[in-house]
This record gives sequence, structure tokens and C-alpha cells, in this order.
Amino acid sequence: MTSSDIRQSFLDFFASKAHRIVPSAPVVPHDDPTLLFTNAGMNQFKDVFLGTGTREYTRAADTQKCIRVSGKHNDLEEVGRDTYHHTFFEMLGNWSFGDYYKREAISWAWELLTDVWKLPKERLHATVYRDDDEAFALWAEVTDIDPAHVHRFGEKDNFWEMGETGPCGPCSEIHVDLTDDLSGAALVNAGSPLVMEIWNLVFIQYNRDEQGVLHELPAKHVDTGMGFERICAVLQGARSNYDTDIFMPVIARIAALTGRAYDGDAAVAMRVIADHVRMLSFAIADGAMPGNEGRGYVLRRILRRASRFARSLEMREPFLWRVVGTLCDTMGTVFPELVERRDIVEKVIRSEEESFNATLDRGLEIFDEIVRKLTASGGTALAGDDAFKLYDTFGFPIDLTMLLSEERGLTVDIPRFDALLREQKERSRAVTKSTVVFPTGRDGAGIDLELAPADASRARFVGYETLETDAEVLGVKLQDGSAYIVLDQSPFYVESGGQVSDTGVLRIGDADCAVIGLTKSDRGIIHVVQADDGFRLDTSDRVRARVDGPRRRAIMRNHTATHLMHAALRAVLGTHVQQAGSLVDPERLRFDFSHFSKVQPEEVREIEAIVNEHILAAQPVAQHRDIAFDDAKKMGALMFFGDKYGDRVNVLEVPGFSMEFCGGTHVRNTAEIGLFKIVSEGSIASGTRRIEAVTGQGVLREIDGLHDALRRKDADAEGLHDRIRQLEKELSRFALQQAAGALDALITAAPDWEGAKIIVTRVTAGDAEQLRALGELLRGKLGSGVGVLAAVIDDKVALVCVATDDVIRDRGVKAGAVVSELARRLGGKGGGRPQIATAGGKDIAMLDEVLAQARDIITAPAS
Repeated sequence: MTSSDIRQSFLDFFASKAHRIVPSAPVVPHDDPTLLFTNAGMNQFKDVFLGTGTREYTRAADTQKCIRVSGKHNDLEEVGRDTYHHTFFEMLGNWSFGDYYKREAISWAWELLTDVWKLPKERLHATVYRDDDEAFALWAEVTDIDPAHVHRFGEKDNFWEMGETGPCGPCSEIHVDLTDDLSGAALVNAGSPLVMEIWNLVFIQYNRDEQGVLHELPAKHVDTGMGFERICAVLQGARSNYDTDIFMPVIARIAALTGRAYDGDAAVAMRVIADHVRMLSFAIADGAMPGNEGRGYVLRRILRRASRFARSLEMREPFLWRVVGTLCDTMGTVFPELVERRDIVEKVIRSEEESFNATLDRGLEIFDEIVRKLTASGGTALAGDDAFKLYDTFGFPIDLTMLLSEERGLTVDIPRFDALLREQKERSRAVTKSTVVFPTGRDGAGIDLELAPADASRARFVGYETLETDAEVLGVKLQDGSAYIVLDQSPFYVESGGQVSDTGVLRIGDADCAVIGLTKSDRGIIHVVQADDGFRLDTSDRVRARVDGPRRRAIMRNHTATHLMHAALRAVLGTHVQQAGSLVDPERLRFDFSHFSKVQPEEVREIEAIVNEHILAAQPVAQHRDIAFDDAKKMGALMFFGDKYGDRVNVLEVPGFSMEFCGGTHVRNTAEIGLFKIVSEGSIASGTRRIEAVTGQGVLREIDGLHDALRRKDADAEGLHDRIRQLEKELSRFALQQAAGALDALITAAPDWEGAKIIVTRVTAGDAEQLRALGELLRGKLGSGVGVLAAVIDDKVALVCVATDDVIRDRGVKAGAVVSELARRLGGKGGGRPQIATAGGKDIAMLDEVLAQARDIITAPAS
């Protein structure tokens, strides 16, 4: 049987037993931050076993892509050296969720192995947990296995647990005796390749509590896993997993590329490379990227380990990437994501190979020099300091140093290496630790606000709905010249998810007190204001909390643009792109992401075009707040490894384009962003890029910066002039286009005035001419009504008022009169025709208040 036949016959067999055949979950579990990689078939059903989720079926079977390279499943040093350990493998499995149990699981396993696949019964052994009399009896009752081939073992071998607490239960393993004389009974569970485990039947029947006590579960489950590569080797009569048709085409490709025969030491190197290329290809195809931490570092270690074995085959130029095509040919039918993302996989592997090869030769020289001095002095252990230097300076993973040392009969001082690594991480944390205004800690610990539990539960964030609110003081503490205040409701957003904290004031009595710091604690949002002599504030007092509105709106524009850009990056560069950090402030946005090469200028332009297209489309932005985590997953919200999510989450959605978990503040319509421009792109670490961009007024500031550069630099002046003119034209064109889309939404939502519309709003405009053009656009779209648009241009207020002919004729409203009165209240003047008129004002601080009076001015009876 071919491997494809074996895989399909397994699935067909369980389909005949009424199992739902489900697809493999990705090998990168983005929705489970507790795992680096999917390492077992049960991972995708973990919520069922924990009782937090359900499926519409009670029986399932599949082949699951798995990676095991860390933790208790770390067999890396055995890979390629023995016949059956791998970093990547397939696990065939069948499950029962409260449906069938031990009888069926044992009976069907025996039926498949002996009736369908015709394995010799005399070569099969079964193990059961020492106290599982039920399973022991069932092997005798429902199969014809030799009773002497059923063995009892303890917890280490035959009791499965998800963790220290939670679902668990006994298991029954099936082993195959590969000895020539069937003498393998004593080798069961002894770690010998001559008697190998091929299938594990787990019976989940208990829940272990925090005291370690086992409790019977009301619904019992079955979770089985069979090593696909192992069963293929058995059924194909191969000497090892590597000699099956799963691996041999890949190994043949490696032999052809290297010009070496598959034997001796070269055979070990080829097996390692074949295994590692499989692991890397599947991980990258599912969204992982080599990096310096976590999952990314595992990939980098594996790739560099493969590169080291490639050197032993005299391959000094990148060649691992050239093996990927053969893997796609052999496994792409079952796992089409390999074929779909082949280009990305090859580019990532090749880029990493080139990067590592550039430092490997120098690193090997240093290593050889260290070894020369060590052996000259009679030493046999490589110093931890030297191992750390190779790691820190030349990017040698510690296991690569251990491999090189082992080849020379040396050991490595791992405890010293680990100590130096911890010291480096502590130094890094100390350097990056930010200064905060809280003398007792950023989380407010130690600030005794003496809040009653009931009061603390009343503290609410209302900043999604409003930027200003009256609030009751729940607690206040004076300390070191500052007042720490908790309110029953606050519109202030506290720094989180890359978005910076709001600024603003608390109106206490007759004074506006600037908020100089914010933090969250279990007491609610803590606001910090300066407390001069004479400061008075008591619990139950009332204050007015007011966020700096223009600053918050600028942050919102940048934050929503970040989500649009993230989606555009994935559309242009590939779905391997993942967020690696961000900062959203009023001035600009910064976004770090995983990618293996420079973003080319044409790609930057395409990303900008996509983002601006969605801005100009004036799309509504949906903010799904406080929804169940599982509901958010079902919606398709994007999440990434390492992020922490609670039971209730927020999701930001730009329909049809972007949907991500996010608790930040955002615009309600993409048109509010105005315009998006990338100002820089570059590398900040291997495999990690950074983009900085601006929106709205930030684009104007970018133009101003170019003007300043032009004045300071005569050379290339004409080029800068052209760039400025180009940006100015783009700004004007995009601003008018996005306004046209945004005006439709404003008109739809505008209050009714006896059949006419009244629109009063602030807008973004580059100059008075652009503001007037916006007014003309509005008048053409109004149908019947009056509109007032205001903008701050060059630190002055600019106004335009428009009125349709019917309101001029029937109600006596004249745009010139309206705008003149508004300007007067802002310390300015202006006027114009009844249909359209413009004006200016000086008092920017009064703008919002005067605009709030505009409706009364418009609707006042004509004199």
C-alpha cells in the first residue's frame, strides 16, 4: 500500500463507522496561546474535553499535522539518527465525544489493524493502565489477541492528562513486534525500535481537581492517535520511517542536489534535512515565521540545524529551499496549502539560509579556535561563556553548539549558558522599562484608595460613547504632590494594545486640572492630577471628566488605519504577515510585522492604494463590544499567538476587508481617516520589519516637513518641489473624494428641519479653497437644507455655509448672514452670497461651543 492508500483507508474505515471526517487544524494554533505548535490530534477538540465547547457531531476522524520540538516532546537530538522520531509528523485519529467508549475503540482498532490492513496478530501487543480492569477484560472479550500480549503499566506509560488538573484518563496502547523471532514481549514500553508503539487509545473518564482527586466525568470521551509515518513503515515493510514513500522522494531530491549517496553519515544528514524541511514548510505555510522569540526562534533553530547538516554534505550555498517543490509534489494533494503558499515558503527558507550562511563560516572559525585552545589545555567541556558568545554574536542556537561539540567529543556548560541568557533578558527588560508617574507602580498597587468592593465594581469606561461626562468620585488619595482619583465612570482610555493613553482635564470645582497620568487597577481607572496646596476633593464629590477631543480623534484615525494597513499588508505580502508590535499616537502610527525581505517600493504603493481605497469608500466601521470569545472566533476575527484574551472580547470590523480582536478606540467611518501615507519602512530585526505612517493632518505635517527640508537644502530642490506638489495634489484629490463619500453619511444622519436638513460639522481641509469646494459638494448633495462646515487651517478657524434655493426662498435663510454671525462669535468676520458664503475666526477654543449654537442661528426667524 502507498502512504496515500494507507491514509485514505484509515479515513474510509472510520467514515463507515459514522465518523465525521474533519480537516486538519493548522499546525500553528493561532487561537490557543498555550501552544507553540499543534502537537496532537486532540488540540482542535480541546474545548470539548474541557467542557467549554461542543460540536454538531459526536464522532470524528482525521489526519492532523503535528510538530513536536519542545517541552516534554523534545526528541530533536534523535531525529535522523533513529528510525522513527520526527519534528513534523501526521497523526491519524478518531474521537468520540460522549458517544462510544472503550468497547468500540478497542474493537475497531483491532478490526482495522488485523482485518483491513492484515497485520499479523502474533506481532501485536496491547498495554492498559494498571487499574483499568475494564479495558483489560475488553481486549480478551472483543478481540482474539493472545492474552499473554496484554500488559499492565503504570501512570508514566498508560495514563493521559491534559495538565496538572482537568480531563484525564487511562489509555491503551498498541505496539508492534518487529523482532525476527517474535521475542519482543520484554521490549514493550522499553524505548526499543524493535517493539514500537503505533496507536494510543485514550479514555477520558476523569476530572482531576486542584487537590489531585479524580472525579468521574458525566460524559466520557475517546481520543486516539496513530503515528502515520510509523504505520506506513510497518505496512510497507520498511527498515525505518525514512525508507517509506513519504520520505524517499524528498531524500532522493536531496541526494540529487548534493551528488551524494544515501548511506553512512550522509544518510543521517539527509534524514535530518528531509525532516526539517517538512517541518519548516508546513509551519511557514500555516503562518509561522523564523524570528528571535517563541515559535519563530524554534523555526530559526531548526533551519540553522538543517543548514549545519547541509554543510556536512559540502553544500555551502542555500539549497534547502530547492527541496520544497518535491514536498509539494508528494503531499500537496492532501495539504493544498503547501502548493498555494509554495512561493512564500521557498522565499522564507532561502532568505534565512542566505542570512545564516553569511555568519556561519565566521562562527565556525571562532568555534574551532575555542576548541583548539580547550583541547590544548586538556579540557573536555566548552565554557558557558563561549557558548553564549557564539549564540549572542553569531546566532548559533545552543543545540547547534552542542552538536558541534558532540562531534568533537566535548560537552557544554549549559547551566552557565542559561545563567548568562537570563542576565541578558533581565538587562533588556531594565533598558526598555518605561518611566511612569505612579511612585508605587504602574498598576496602582499600594495606592490605598479605600474603595468598597461595591464602589470598585461601579467604575466604568465610557470613552467609546463620549469624550466628556459628569462623574462621582469613588476614591481619592493625595500622595507626593499628586492626587490619585477613581471615578464611577471615565471617558479616558488607558494605554493598551499599542494605543497611547488619552489626555484631558478633570473639572474640579471651578478649576480645570490636567490629567498627567492614567493607569488601570482592580480599583478601576486611576486618574492622576497635580495636587497643589489647598487641593480639596472628597469621596462622593462630582467632577467633570473631559478628554482632549482633537487628540483622541487623531489617535482614532491612526488606530483604524493600522487595522486597514495590516489587512493590506497580508493582501499584498502574504498571510504569513503577523503583527509583532505597534504604537498608535496622535502624530503617527508604527507597525511591526513579520516578513522576510524588504517591502519593495511598488508594494508600498499598492499597500497605500488599498488603504486609501477603503478610506475613500466611506465604509462604516463596526465595533463589536463585549462579545463572547467563542462568538468572536466564529465570526472569523484574527488573533495571534501570545495575545491574551478573556471570556469577553471586543472585535473591530471593516466589513469585507478586516476583522481583528481590538479593544481600542476607532472612527465610525473610514472616511474620517482622510488620507493615509507611509513615511518609512525598514528592518528592526531579522525577519521583522517596521512601517511608520500618517493620516489626516499628519499628511499635511509631512508636506510641511518636506517644505522645511527644501528650505534647508538647495541640492535636489526641484525634486523636493515635485514631491511636495505631488503630495499636495494627492491630498486635495483624496480629501475631496473621501468627503464626497462621507457627506452622504452625514446627510443621511442629519436632523430634520420640517422637511429640510441641517448639517453642522468639523472637517479636515488643507486650505480655504478646499473647504469652499467641500461646501459646494455638500450643497449639490443636500437637496433641501443648510450646511455649515468648519476647519482649523493655519491656526485659524475657517467656515463655509451653504443653503439650497428653497430654504432661501421659503424660509429666508441666507448663507452669508449665518456665516457672518458664527464668525462674529469666534472673533472674526466674513460673508457672501445667500447660496454660499465663507468666513474666518480667531478663537479656536470656542469653535465647538459656537458650532453647537449654529442650529439656533439657522432656524431663528428672519428679521
